[in-house]
Amino acid sequence: MRRADRLFEIVQLLRRTKRPVSAASIADELEVSQRTIYHDIASLIAQRVPIQGEPGIGYILERGFDMPPLMLTIDELDAVVLGAHWVASRGEAELARAAENLLAKIEVIVPEALRGHILEPATSVAPVARPVEQVDAAILRRAIRLNRKMAITYRTDQGAQSQRIVWPVLLGYRDSGRIMAAWCEWRGAFRYFRTDRMASATLLEQHIPVRRAILRAQWQTAMDEERERYRQAAVTKVENADYPISG
Repeated sequence: MRRADRLFEIVQLLRRTKRPVSAASIADELEVSQRTIYHDIASLIAQRVPIQGEPGIGYILERGFDMPPLMLTIDELDAVVLGAHWVASRGEAELARAAENLLAKIEVIVPEALRGHILEPATSVAPVARPVEQVDAAILRRAIRLNRKMAITYRTDQGAQSQRIVWPVLLGYRDSGRIMAAWCEWRGAFRYFRTDRMASATLLEQHIPVRRAILRAQWQTAMDEERERYRQAAVTKVENADYPISG
């Protein structure tokens, strides 16, 4: 790896984390010695890159530092193109258009030598049939961004409808469709709602009474606990199968 490329990678590595990163960790990732990293860090600081820290403690990049735009490696460009194609084929109309616009913008800005990776990518995404939905997923994403409650009409497996007031947490995208994780006031618990079963969705004026980050952390804890219950149940089932209780 050229030294210029290595300096760029060090900055990118520091941008990915909010915690101090040790020289040893950086050296392991870039496959060089710690002494080389010490010299590189000193060189970056001399070039006015706002890196804080020292040997033995770790390094952190101050917030607000900008690198020149779109200095992408080929692998990074492939990742962007693959992700954009996935969104274009599986996202709702608004996101699909945004993905196509993103590729058009990148094509204009990247160096000429890299444009072929956009026009003739090395990756592809298999086409899928989009589920029929009555609710525009854009309103669900807006509710999440604004941290506001929603009123939804939801259909069960049997077709029965119920009215729910929910606190949206996130919108999950899958090949088979979308699901929204949310706190359900009726159930008093976190639930997943398939968007193709939503008959209607209305953004309410009421804000969710907890901050977005806290709500997401609570949801993550609830999901971790649920996975642990499933794991324990599976272990118990195996143990009972190995050692059946005789009458």
